[in-house]
Amino acid sequence: MDGVTLAFFLAAAFLGGLVSGLSGFAMGLVVSGVWLHIITPDQNALLIVLCGLVTQGSGIWRVRHEMNWRAVLPFIIGGAIGVPAGTALLTTVDQGTLRVTMGVLLVLYSLYGLLRPAIKPVQGSLPVEVSVGVANGLIGGLTGLGGIAVTIWSQLGGGAKDAQRAIFQPVMFATFAMTALSLAVAGAYTGEAMRLYAFALPALTVGLWCGLKLYGKLNDVAFRRVILILLLASGISLVVPTAMRWTSLLG
Repeated sequence: MDGVTLAFFLAAAFLGGLVSGLSGFAMGLVVSGVWLHIITPDQNALLIVLCGLVTQGSGIWRVRHEMNWRAVLPFIIGGAIGVPAGTALLTTVDQGTLRVTMGVLLVLYSLYGLLRPAIKPVQGSLPVEVSVGVANGLIGGLTGLGGIAVTIWSQLGGGAKDAQRAIFQPVMFATFAMTALSLAVAGAYTGEAMRLYAFALPALTVGLWCGLKLYGKLNDVAFRRVILILLLASGISLVVPTAMRWTSLLG
């Protein structure tokens, strides 16, 4: 990796940390846009998981005063069911169709939320929360976007920004931890991957620190808009590449 390539690699790590510190998620979305042009997909997946443990762990510490593990546990239990199920379905589900469907739903939801900012809070229950956890794990296993479903659910439930992050960040941390263990069993931890992680970690940490500082300046309304914009970006990132491939095949 030459100096210019390394600079882009580190810049992506910094931006990923910044966005995660500010919003609590979307680090993987940010870094993948650059890293997939520099490192292998397997290395990218492993680094996102390892970096995610850092970003989500820091986020949990930031909102520790709002933590309620009884409220979080149903989502984690559901995720423990959904993650392996989603991974098992990878070879049977058409990825192009799945990504476009997910992307369209995310775009529609985020645009609706941005255009109609007043949404009546949705009340949850234990079966519903476990189901959201299962859906969250399924989406993570199938698309790599762990945290999407529980982040949307936290938005629908309303409440202060710290209360929302105290729900979806522990769930995402648990999802990353489960994925890290499965990758270890699969033998994904190579010397080269760990060397890349050692390079990325300082830049990620600085970005994370800056993002958490900016997060402290957001009110609840601004935080909600940041989340919706990032969900919109996630949806577009799922739709556009697949739509371009379909267009090229038709052409």
